[in-house]
Amino acid sequence: MLLWTAFLIGLLGSVHCVGMCGPIALALPYGKQNRALAVLNALKYNLGRAFTYMLLGLLFGLIGQGVFLAGYQSALSIVLGIMMLLLAFFSLDLEKYFVHSKLFSGPLTRLKMQLARLLKIDSSPSFFLIGLLNGLLPCGLVYMAVVGAVSTGNPLSAALYMGLFGLGTLPLMLTTSMAGHLLSLRFRRYLQKMLPALLVLMAVLFILRGLNFHLPADFYLWDAMHEVPMCH
Repeated sequence: MLLWTAFLIGLLGSVHCVGMCGPIALALPYGKQNRALAVLNALKYNLGRAFTYMLLGLLFGLIGQGVFLAGYQSALSIVLGIMMLLLAFFSLDLEKYFVHSKLFSGPLTRLKMQLARLLKIDSSPSFFLIGLLNGLLPCGLVYMAVVGAVSTGNPLSAALYMGLFGLGTLPLMLTTSMAGHLLSLRFRRYLQKMLPALLVLMAVLFILRGLNFHLPADFYLWDAMHEVPMCH
């Protein structure tokens, strides 16, 4: 999967992060820190999120590698593309599924309790730890990026994909951490409307990639044309 799509997902989809993780970003324990230290700690928080995303990429990249080695990469790409189209057209709320699932509700409750405890601690390491845990919260945008990571078929490439996704979310999330009230509702709504279009674009890329996966390797049309016997 093209790595630039990871940064694009993060950049354009970060308004979703503002809606979901904005309350945590605005509640970071800055205390009486000066602006320079506050910016540094806000960066630590966001880099913590990106680090968790990279770990998720590494994990799912191993799964993707297994699929690729089994020879199902084309089918995987097409199936993932169709799933993304369904998400775009039917607006399926995956986050709500995880929140209300009996399997995940217990761990999520403990995760939120740990986050609440860290948000009361005014110390430099706590910002990075908050980011690490924040990256584990249910997020449809992260799941979308994970799909791209799986399609790379390589653990390191998948980790890089998720890292670029995290960096894409950095500008808007950093702004929210420092001055969330400056982001107008109109601006956030405008970006929110772009998400389905981005999802459809990603889905089309996945499907086309699956349909043409073997094309460069199996069809040597140009070379074959040069080897056609000519009658004189």
